[in-house]
This record gives sequence, C-alpha cells and structure tokens, in this order.
Amino acid sequence: MTEYETHDYDVIVIGAGGAGLRAAIEAKDRGLRTALICKSLLGKAHTVMAEGGVAAAMGNVYAEDSWQVHFRDTMRGGKMLNNWRMAQLHAMESPDRVQELEAWGALFDRTTDGRILQRDFGGHRYARLAHVGDRTGLELIRTLQQRAVAMDIDVFMECKILRLLSDADGVVSGAVGYWRATGEMVVFSARSTVIATGGAGKSWKYTSNSWECTGDGHAMSLWAGADLIDMECVQFHPTGMVWPLSVRGILVTEGVRGDGGVLRNSEGKRFMFEYVADMFRAETAESEEEADRWYEDHSAGRRPPELLPRDEVARAINTEVKSGRGTPHGGVFLDIASRRSAEVIRRRLPSMYHQFMELAGVDITHEPMEVGPTCHYIMGGVRVDAETAAATVPGLFVAGEAAGGMHGSNRLGGNSLSDLLVFGRRAGIGASDFATGRSGQVVPNQAEIDRTVDEALAPFTRDEGENPYQVHHDLQDTMQTLVGIIRTQSELDEALEKLDELTSRASRVAVGGGRSYNPGWNLATDLPAMLTVSRCVTLGARDRRESRGGHTREDFPNADPEFGKVNLVQRQPSGGGMDEEIKIGPEPIPEMPDELKALFEETH
Repeated sequence: MTEYETHDYDVIVIGAGGAGLRAAIEAKDRGLRTALICKSLLGKAHTVMAEGGVAAAMGNVYAEDSWQVHFRDTMRGGKMLNNWRMAQLHAMESPDRVQELEAWGALFDRTTDGRILQRDFGGHRYARLAHVGDRTGLELIRTLQQRAVAMDIDVFMECKILRLLSDADGVVSGAVGYWRATGEMVVFSARSTVIATGGAGKSWKYTSNSWECTGDGHAMSLWAGADLIDMECVQFHPTGMVWPLSVRGILVTEGVRGDGGVLRNSEGKRFMFEYVADMFRAETAESEEEADRWYEDHSAGRRPPELLPRDEVARAINTEVKSGRGTPHGGVFLDIASRRSAEVIRRRLPSMYHQFMELAGVDITHEPMEVGPTCHYIMGGVRVDAETAAATVPGLFVAGEAAGGMHGSNRLGGNSLSDLLVFGRRAGIGASDFATGRSGQVVPNQAEIDRTVDEALAPFTRDEGENPYQVHHDLQDTMQTLVGIIRTQSELDEALEKLDELTSRASRVAVGGGRSYNPGWNLATDLPAMLTVSRCVTLGARDRRESRGGHTREDFPNADPEFGKVNLVQRQPSGGGMDEEIKIGPEPIPEMPDELKALFEETH
C-alpha cells in the first residue's frame, strides 16, 4: 500500500479563489479548525481575471437602484432558469459583502463625494459595479488573502485534489490528492468539505480560463453522488483577445464597453444596433449619435446595445464573423479610442492598456482592439441549497463557479464576484454548522483512498500508451468545434462518440520521469475531470432542445416555454468516474413566490 501524509480538520475548503477564501474565513471565524487547499499558489486564483467590478445595488450612482431591480436583472439575464432564491439572496446581500470587503481594506474607486463608484455593465439596468479600475478581482483576492493569513488559516498550496472521500454512511469526509512539488500522496479527513474550485474552460481551445480550470470540483462532486444541473449553459464572453494566437482568448473586460467602447465590423459599422431584440428596443439607442447623447445624459435611461447580456453580444459577433464581416484575424473591432481620451483610457483601464500594448503591440488609446467570443464561464454546476450552499450529498458544500443555479442560463457581468462573496460566506456557515453537529469519529473509506492512489499512479506503470497532451488537444478541438457557441444535434451526437473514444484513450495514458513537478502527469490526472465535465455539457446540450442564454441550438433557435420550467439534472452513482454512466433528466424549477413574480409585472 502506498504511503501517504495525513491531516485532520473540521472544515476543508478546496479552492482558494474568492469563494474559497470567503468560506474559509467564515469557518475560521466560527472557531473551527480550517484548512484551505489550492491547486496553484495562494493569490493566483482565476478570480484575479474578473476585472470589471462587483455587482451590488448600493445606489451610489443611481439612487433608484435596489435589490429588487438587481434581482430582476439577474433573473432576466439568466432567462428565468435561475434558482430564484439564490438570485434573491445574492441581490439582497451583495451590498453588505462589498462594504465588508471595504472594511477589510479593499480600495475601491470613489465618487466625487467619497462613496464607492459604480460603473455600467451589460444586462444591468443601472450602474452598479463597484470597481478598482479594471483590476477588481485582484483587489478582492488581495483583501481576502490578507485577512485569511492574518487569521492564521492553514494553507496547503500546490496540492492537487483527486477525489472526495466518504465514510461508511456515504457522508463526504475529506479528500485525497498529491503535492505537485513532490508527487507524494496526501489525505485530508474533515467533518465537512467546501468545493470552490472554479470553472472548466480548459476543455475548450479558446478560453479566458487559466490552467487550473479543469472542472475538478464539478467532477469530484458528481463522482461523490451530488447532482449537477444545467451543465449545457456555458458562457462565451463576447470579447477575448483574438491576436496574436499565443494570447487568443485572454479576457478583455466588459469594463471597456461599460466605459464607452463600441463594437465595429470590418466595414467600420457599429453593428450591434442590428441585433437589438424587440424587448430591449425601447431602452436602447437607435443610432450611434443617440448613444453618444446617452453617455452625456445618463438620466435618459437608455443603454447602448454593446451592453446587452453577454450571450446576445457573443452571438452577434459570431454572426458578423460567419457573414464575412470579421477582422483579418477572425474577430471584430472593439473601439474605445474614438470615444474616450487617452488619459481617461489609461486611468480607467490600465490593465487593458498594458495587456494590448505588451502582448499585441496595440495602443488602445489610438487604435481598436480585435476581439471575439471566448469560453469564459459555466453557469451550470453542483445543485445546492440556496440558504446553506449544501450539495445533495451530505457533508459537501459548494460555492462560486462550481455551484449551479445562481445565474440560470446566462451570467451577468459583475455578478460573479458578488456571487463569490455572498455564497462563499454562506458555504462557510453551512459547512461550519454541519461540522459542529456531526458526531462520532470521521473515518474516510480506505478502499476509496487505495483505488484513487492506484489510478493516479497508473500512467507511470505503462511503458507505452497515449500521450496526455495529445488527448487534451483532441478534447479541446472536439469541444470547440462541436460543443461551442452554436450547437446542432448531429454535432452533439458526434461529440459524444468522440468523448467515448477520448475517455478510452485517457485510461491508457502513459508518462515518464519522476513524480516531482511532472506536467505530463499533472495533465494526466486532470483529464478524468475534464472528460466528465465535457460529457455532462454535451449531454445537457443534446437534451435541451431549445436556445436559452448561453446555450444555443441552431436546429432549435427559439426558447421553449416548457424547457424554461425545468433544470436538466445529471447524477452518477457514488464512487463513479469518467467512464461511468451519467443519467440525465428534467426536474421542475421551484416556483417563485407571488411577491417576486410581481416585480416582473411592473412597467418601467
């Protein structure tokens, strides 16, 4: 039997982005023995990439903003597929979480009278994103990290978790993984476990996600017996860098459009006016000149079409490119140089200025950027209880991008950071209460530990086998080509066949060398989660025969009211894996109470 290191805690938090840090802070503050485990280095979380701001109805720019309006915007943006209670709690609690962050040392941009400044963002009726230039995610992580370190929370860095562990009663009781630095195995036992591992974008070729985003939390939760919902709802952010190819997909913050940037095709036309849906037409400028006047007089209440929800903007860009009106490198132009002064651009968007100057040789104060859709965020995830963030398997709590329900079928920009804060805190509370109430000794299943360790080390035992890099390349190509921004039945069927082949190939990968900082082996251990999540996305896309939010079926171009009433739920027997059957079926969305329904009947 392989030797391994052991640790015992009340609460372990897997993932050290915004949600994980906030959960760990809450658990530690309640007096529990708390560990924070991260795949990379502390402070290197993908949360840093969230640049535009934290959405919260604070009313600092528009006094008429309120949690009710924020709730309504979130539900409409998600095409009503959201867990209404999560959206309500998020809208109600976000202002408190922003003020809490400020009290902990976050330095937000200010209004002239000293309040937290808020900017416009797509899908939000009012300017409500509290921000720090275009580096808001970095400030959030810096603030939470400093607080976690000051509280002396135990942090385990560069630790790759392979699988959750259960006790004899099926209660999640810890996790098993290995140290990337040495390859040595480690087992954590815990009275409760929080998953905050982020997204799954590295299964697509063009993505804003960093290397850590391989869907570990989604897959491990499913394998442990938890439900996943609406995995087909994947957001392609409208504006990722298009050129050079080495940086294709890197995020261009929505703050560029929030601060006045406009989208133009290769003919120089501001094309988004052609894609304004009838329901938005009364609120949207009908010409570029009218949009200019809107910027000068916000009280007019109009919003430029570039600030429609992300799914609509992404589809419009995709259509322009496919129609032959794209840029030389296959995107469209994002122009802020003609709209704002160089001084304002450098002050409001310092990271974007630096990013394009250094990586693409483009001075955005004088010329437009080339941008295009990039896989950015997965709205689907682990089904959780809105109040406690508890998953459907006992002992497991999930927050952040790994959790499903909050954003429905499409996430509004800025809602991710407030989501991290609101439900990171609630996951910390839920996990703490569960750990405190759990009696008896926690004993993870030894057979699960042995099986996981053997599977992880198997690639070293093969003299010949598949190259993990080639399997990953082919997976990304499959998902980008067949399960991308526009889906069809034939392509989804083909994708499922290819995923079967890739799963078989992944079970035969071989790696050489030692276990210390071995990137080939590290990728080999990521493949099971990536393949599991890719299968879930594809199954959901096949079964949701409609177009809604981030999920678009070319063969079913309209939203189906019947599909709007259900979540597509996926589950797998406890102890499952990448080659085990995944069952999928529709289940009714809980009905919204009348007082919240009334918010959608008001006229504005």
